[in-house]
Amino acid sequence: MTTTEERSRSRFATWLLEDAGERHSQLPGPMAKPGPKEHRQPWWKVMCLTGVDYFSTLGYQPGIAALAAGVLSPLATIVLVALTLLGALPVYRRVARESPNGGGSIAMFADFLPAWWGKIFILVLLGFAATDFTITMTLSAADGAAHIVENPFVPAALHGHNLAITLVLLALLAAVFLKGFSEAIGIAVVLVGVYLSLNVVVAVTGIAQVLRQPELVGDWTDLLTTQHGSPLAMIGVALLVFPKLALGLSGFETGVAVMPQIKGGPGDTREFPRGRIIGARKLLTTAALIMSCFLIVSSLITTILIPQAAFEPGGAANGRALAYLAHEHLGNAFGTVYDVSTIAILWFAGASAMAGLLNLVPRYLPRFGMAPEWARQIRPLVLVFAVVSFGITWYFDASVDAQGAAYATGVLVLITSAAVAVTVSAWKKGQRSRVLGFGLVSLIFVYTTIDNIIEKPEGVHLAILFILAILVVSFASRTRRAFELRAIEVTFDERAGQLIDEMAARGEVRIVTHDVDQRQAHEYFEKEADQRRESHIPADDPILFLEVIVKDPSEFSTELLVTVVDVGEYHILSVEAAAVPNSVAAILLAIRDRTGVPPHVYFEWTEGNPIVNLMRFLFFGEGEVAPVTREILRRAVPRRSQRPHVHVDS
Repeated sequence: MTTTEERSRSRFATWLLEDAGERHSQLPGPMAKPGPKEHRQPWWKVMCLTGVDYFSTLGYQPGIAALAAGVLSPLATIVLVALTLLGALPVYRRVARESPNGGGSIAMFADFLPAWWGKIFILVLLGFAATDFTITMTLSAADGAAHIVENPFVPAALHGHNLAITLVLLALLAAVFLKGFSEAIGIAVVLVGVYLSLNVVVAVTGIAQVLRQPELVGDWTDLLTTQHGSPLAMIGVALLVFPKLALGLSGFETGVAVMPQIKGGPGDTREFPRGRIIGARKLLTTAALIMSCFLIVSSLITTILIPQAAFEPGGAANGRALAYLAHEHLGNAFGTVYDVSTIAILWFAGASAMAGLLNLVPRYLPRFGMAPEWARQIRPLVLVFAVVSFGITWYFDASVDAQGAAYATGVLVLITSAAVAVTVSAWKKGQRSRVLGFGLVSLIFVYTTIDNIIEKPEGVHLAILFILAILVVSFASRTRRAFELRAIEVTFDERAGQLIDEMAARGEVRIVTHDVDQRQAHEYFEKEADQRRESHIPADDPILFLEVIVKDPSEFSTELLVTVVDVGEYHILSVEAAAVPNSVAAILLAIRDRTGVPPHVYFEWTEGNPIVNLMRFLFFGEGEVAPVTREILRRAVPRRSQRPHVHVDS
C-alpha cells in the first residue's frame, strides 16, 4: 500500500470514529467517558426530531382509520386519542423519569432482570426495537416516494421507480446523520414547523367545508345509524377496530429514546437529571396533545368530505387523505406544496428512528460484549443501519402496505413492554393505585398486540428474523471478544496498594490464585505449601493470594476494586468481577504498571473436560483459568518481556 493510500485510509478511519467522545459521554454508569462538549437542544427542538415520525403519520393515519372503521372513523379515532392521553402518555412520562438517559423501557427491564436471562430478554426487546425503528425508516421513505410519483406535476418518467426513489431518500437520511445530530435536529425543526402549519390550513379549510355543507353531516349521521344502530354498538365496533389504528401511537418510544439530546438544568446529575426529565415530559405531553387534536379533526373532515371508495386500495385518497383534501379544496398549487412538505417529513420521519437506534445499540450491545467497540460510535452505526434499510427496502420492493404489519408489531410490542415495565416498577415501590392503573393499560396493550399479531402474523415473522440476527451476531461477538481484558479500570484500595508496593520493593511480586471457599487458615496454609513446593517459590519470598468472586457472568466490562481480606497471617487480594481469567490478567497488568515489575502468578490446572471448561468460561466466567489468563495476556501484551510471568503446577 502506498503512503498516500495509507494516509487516506487513516483520515477516513479518524473521521469515522471522531464522534467517540460525544457518544461515550451519553452512556450511563461506568461506560461514561469524558469527551468534547455535548450539543444538547431545548426540549421543543428535540420534540421536532421525534415529531417527524409521530406527526408524519398524519399522512396516512386518516386513511387507515377510514379503511378500518368506515363511517365510524372519528369515533374510533377518539378511542385512540383517549388511550394516547390516558394510557400511553402517563406510561411514558413515568418511563422518562425512571430511565432519563434514553434507555426507555428496555433500560428498566435491564434493572429488573439481571444475569443471562435478563440479557437475552433485552436482546429480544432490542430485536423488536430494531424492527420498529428500521421499518419506520423504510416505510416512511417508501410512502414519501409514493407521494412523489402520485403528484400530478411529477414527470411520467419517474412513475414506477418507487424503489430507486426510496433508496435515494434513505441515502440522503444517512448522509444527514453522518454529518451529526445537531444538523438532524435543525432540519427536523423546519420540517415539523412547515408541515404542521400546512396541516392547520387544510384542517381549517376542511372544517369550513363541513360547516358550509351541513347536508354532508346529515348523510354521515344517517349512515352511522343505518350501519351500526345504537350508540353502544358504535362504541363496541370502535373498540374492536382500535388495534388497526395503533400506528397513531408510534412516537412515544422514540420520544424517550432521544432524551439524551435534551438540554437539562444546572442542577442535573447523571443519576437524576431533573431538568432533562422535565423537558422530556413537556416533549411527550405537547406532542401527544398536538397529535390528538390533529387526529380527531382530520378523521372527521376526511370521513365527511371524502367518498369511502376513494380510501380503497388504488383510490385517490388511499394513504394520502389530507393531501387529497388539499388538492380538492385548495387547488393543485397548494396541494403540490402540501405534497412536498409531506414528502419531506415522511423522508425525514426515519430521523427519529435512526436517533433511537443510535441511542439504544451503543447502550447495550458493546457493554454486553455483543458488538465490537466501534459500535459505540455514531458514524459506523449509521452506515450499518443504512445498509440494513437498503436490504429491507429491496426485499419489500418499497411497498408501504407490505411493511405495515411489521411496523405495527414493533410499535405495539415496545409500548406494551413500557406499560408492563412501569407496572412492575410501581409494584416494587408499593404504589398500589398506580399498579392498578398501569396494569389496566398493560392489559389493553397486550390485547391490542395479540390482536394485531393474529390478524397480521407477517409482522412477527420479520421481527423474529431481526431477533435471530441480533442473537447470532451478539453471541458470535461475545465469543470473539471473550479474550479481551474486559476491565474498565483497576483500582487498589490503600492497603492493597501498600502490600503490593512492599513486595515490589523486595524484588518480586508473587500472586497465588485461589478459589474462594470457606476462607479457613488451613486452606491457605496448604495452598501455599503446595505452590512453594511445585513452583519452587523461595521460602523467604512473601506471597499474596488473589481471589476473584464472580457476581454476574453475563456482564462483560466491569470496574475492578481490589481490596484486602486477612485470614490469620495470610493476606488475600479480593475482587468482584464478571470473569476470573480476564480479571486476573487485568490485575496483573495493573500491578506491573504500578510497580514497574512484571509480577509472577501461580495457578493449578483445572480438572475436567476442556470443552466443558471453555463453555464455563464463556458463559459463567470460570473454567480453564490458567491457559485462558495466559492467552489474554499474550493478546494484550505482544512483547513477551513485558508480560507477567504465568506458572502452572503439575
